[in-house]
Amino acid sequence: MLGEVEARRLCQQILSQCDGLAAEVVLFSEDSAFTHFANNVIHPNAAERNVSLILRIFTGKHMGTATTHHLDAESLTQVVARARLNAETNPEDPAYPGLPEPAIYTPVEAFDPVTADYAPEARARAVGEVCGLAESKGLNASGTFLTGSGEVIVANSKGVFAYYTSTNADFQTMVMSEDSSGRAHASAWRAADIPVEALGSEAVAKAALGRNPQRVEAGEYTVVLDPYVTEDLLQMLNYHGMSAQDVYNGRSWMNGLLDQKAMDERVNLWDDALDPAGLPMPFDFEGVPKQRVAIVQDGVVMGPVYDRYTAAKMGKTTTGHAMPPTFRGMGPLATNLFMAAGESSVEEMIHSTQHGLYIARFWYTRLVHPKGCVTTGMTRDGVFMIENGQIAYPVKNLSFTQSYVEALANVEMIGKDTRLLASEFGGISMRVPALKISRFNFTGSTV
Repeated sequence: MLGEVEARRLCQQILSQCDGLAAEVVLFSEDSAFTHFANNVIHPNAAERNVSLILRIFTGKHMGTATTHHLDAESLTQVVARARLNAETNPEDPAYPGLPEPAIYTPVEAFDPVTADYAPEARARAVGEVCGLAESKGLNASGTFLTGSGEVIVANSKGVFAYYTSTNADFQTMVMSEDSSGRAHASAWRAADIPVEALGSEAVAKAALGRNPQRVEAGEYTVVLDPYVTEDLLQMLNYHGMSAQDVYNGRSWMNGLLDQKAMDERVNLWDDALDPAGLPMPFDFEGVPKQRVAIVQDGVVMGPVYDRYTAAKMGKTTTGHAMPPTFRGMGPLATNLFMAAGESSVEEMIHSTQHGLYIARFWYTRLVHPKGCVTTGMTRDGVFMIENGQIAYPVKNLSFTQSYVEALANVEMIGKDTRLLASEFGGISMRVPALKISRFNFTGSTV
């Protein structure tokens, strides 16, 4: 990693070349290592270092952006010249609110030295346990165990300098037979918080139980959903409506529902980047302090998250949710989502269900209509028929079209355990429980 002293020097060097123009530097530095495995065998152990610097320069309300992955003096001079040229040729944005002033940040605990220096032998031993278990059951395991550390730095010509360092760990595995599969996933900022062997056992159990699946009729079912499905529900609600930009444009599921009870009263959703139970970060990518934001409280829709741009347009105050400059066209997003736990185990949810489906995962989900966040997609990696409170038999995958808002209005039980899951894209994490939902609409079954 660069370290705070070197990061500050680099930012000052760049800003000093901007000739007094308003300017902002966002700098990412990452050291990561991973152990990949497939066919019950470790393939590569690999490590890499990445650095990315994004510069924004403003001439009035004209903005220019340029990016470099090199930090030598010549590259920094070139990135300044490119950003300035882009600012001079881009159209004016009259809604641009200007750069933020310096602020005070709440310290967060997000760095673990053991995870930063995690040995490849330790990852290999953990992965070997999973591969050995899968092979003993006649199954095929693949996946990745990743550990690493990183820095995010935001600096601007008004004196902002925000520095943050963190570690991360992530384990994912897919276990397969000829006609079944099981998946497990967990994330953390401490590698010790990821129970790799238990996750392997979870995926193996689902793959073994899912052999010889039967086809069932489409229709409305009571469903018990693993946290991986809950993650998908929240991910779609986030990407298609938790942003103030979507609300402003009338394309959010929140439109027409603000301050109204739209979900079951047990549903509580919030974003909190200061909570060490997630993947903490003290500021957004404009250097604005993060804060806890209630999104749904006791089933009532409270409102979206804001960056400075959308807040200025809507007469609100930013909640500290600006994305990196290269993703800012998407508007603000909730990046550290939580759903409140309940009082039930998955086993209790299944035992309470006379007829329904236990579902491990959704995939390939796509928005059909923003109103209600109507989504289409498919099941994957384990679907099981529940009869008289017991798992009766595995089921072939089903397709569905369902309003996710309506689904959360029909919550019957919420899991008492939660799992932290980091998205592969966009740096978004969610801590989510399992759910039981009384009605969910399936439109077809796979062959």
